[in-house]
Amino acid sequence: MSSTVSARTLREWLNDGSEIAVLDVRDGGPYSRGHILVASGVPRAVMETTVPRLLPRRSVRVVLTDEDGSTLAGAAALMEAAGYTGVHLLEGGNAGWTAAGYRLFSGSNIVSKVFGEMVEEKCGTPHVDATTLTRWREEGRPFLLFDVRPAGEYRTVSIPGASNCPGMESVLRIPSRIDDPDMPVVVNCAGRTRSIIGAQSLREAGVTNPVFALENGTMGWQLAGFEPDHGQSNTITEPMGEDLRAARESARDVAVRGGVRFVERGTVDAWLADPSRTTYVFDVRMPAAFALARFPGSQNAPGGQLVQSTDMYAAVRHARIVVVDEHLVQSVMTAHWLGRMGWDAWVLGDPLHHLTEHGDERISPLVPPDPRARAVEATALLTPVAAGEFTVVDVGESYWYRQSRIPGSRYAMRSMLSAALSPLDRSTPLVFCCSSGSQAPYAAGDALEMGFTNVSWLIGGRSAWRHAGGTTETIGNDDDELLLTPTDDMWYPPWARAEGAREAMAEYLSWEVGLADRLRTEEYLRFSGEFDFIGG
Repeated sequence: MSSTVSARTLREWLNDGSEIAVLDVRDGGPYSRGHILVASGVPRAVMETTVPRLLPRRSVRVVLTDEDGSTLAGAAALMEAAGYTGVHLLEGGNAGWTAAGYRLFSGSNIVSKVFGEMVEEKCGTPHVDATTLTRWREEGRPFLLFDVRPAGEYRTVSIPGASNCPGMESVLRIPSRIDDPDMPVVVNCAGRTRSIIGAQSLREAGVTNPVFALENGTMGWQLAGFEPDHGQSNTITEPMGEDLRAARESARDVAVRGGVRFVERGTVDAWLADPSRTTYVFDVRMPAAFALARFPGSQNAPGGQLVQSTDMYAAVRHARIVVVDEHLVQSVMTAHWLGRMGWDAWVLGDPLHHLTEHGDERISPLVPPDPRARAVEATALLTPVAAGEFTVVDVGESYWYRQSRIPGSRYAMRSMLSAALSPLDRSTPLVFCCSSGSQAPYAAGDALEMGFTNVSWLIGGRSAWRHAGGTTETIGNDDDELLLTPTDDMWYPPWARAEGAREAMAEYLSWEVGLADRLRTEEYLRFSGEFDFIGG
């Protein structure tokens, strides 16, 4: 049975050097407005599929928190029923934490972002602002511009002329695109962290061109009064032949100079079987390569995103991380940065012989979906949905619902599903969907528990709907009658907000630059060597 721990005890545990995970089970909106610094946001609405990824060892020490402790018993019971034996509840939740004199922090991915600020400071990563970049264009000065965010973010908003090269793919792919040793290379993201890490990665991999991080990324571009692009899809391809050999050699040099550690398959297998220590195995390549062939049981965490969002991938502090790619380039660069962040990071050696699993990830959920809810293919729903034969309820991330919802589909946060559906007759035919199909089965189970009798869920979610030829529509405000609940399920980045976007961008960038000063009192947060900032 789970036990309650005080805020003081949790603070002591955070300082004791042993493995611990802090999970905040509130929805993403409240989490982003204030949470314990090292808490991973794991809303109750996604626990069934998210917890096994974040906590692969079921005896790990876990502390659950929320607003005031009132919702923790149900979340703990779900985990304990699935075999987790080290679950603890924070007394009074976040309110108890602040009552003890400790701080909450707003935002997301805070630890990774303050690390990016320390990299810029300690490494002297050069930057260039949007106005200077525009002047170069006007003067006809050639330069290369690369956006290191995932393709979905790049498609949503990008800087004119930027090519897409996500995360640690930059060291693999960008050098082969440089044919002039004097041409400036500029790296951008939405704000700061990924552009800093991306630019510094190229510098440390031996690119001799002038390399710059675009100051404040796409948000800085828009704040300077310049128009962004939308809908771009220019992702650069992998190199071949001599270009690939050169990228691998550059990564080997980084590994030698940075002390990157390698591990063989047999040792990884032993680590994974060890009940006393958590080991994550992350494949840091692009999703398409991961689906084609991967290390058995590994999770896809593209390198730039893993460094940017450690709390979203590796919730267990002091765990071991093994990273994998077939070229020993993205994995080396990822381990290089994770080690500097203080992680016990390793690279799988001789990887090509061990990429033997194919298709979708095979990580079992906490509990299986309710079998009474019917799973339906998108092709079978196109005609009946268009004819209004079903009420479609979307429980996925609200931002992506707004961007490309199934026409006529309603939106509801799973945490508010009971109130959202209460006006409907229990015989109403319901189809639940989300982005990928992972959360919809559980919402369908909730509806069955509420007494609905005709319940289905869409296999593959909105993505499968689009691939089947289904049309989508976009909404832009909170007055839409199909919104059954608020859209407070997630943190909306400044550029994604329908109102006050410019003000939100300026506020966000100011917040990001000042992170280190605000975090210096959190003595349990330590980076490695020169990047440590506590007390500095």
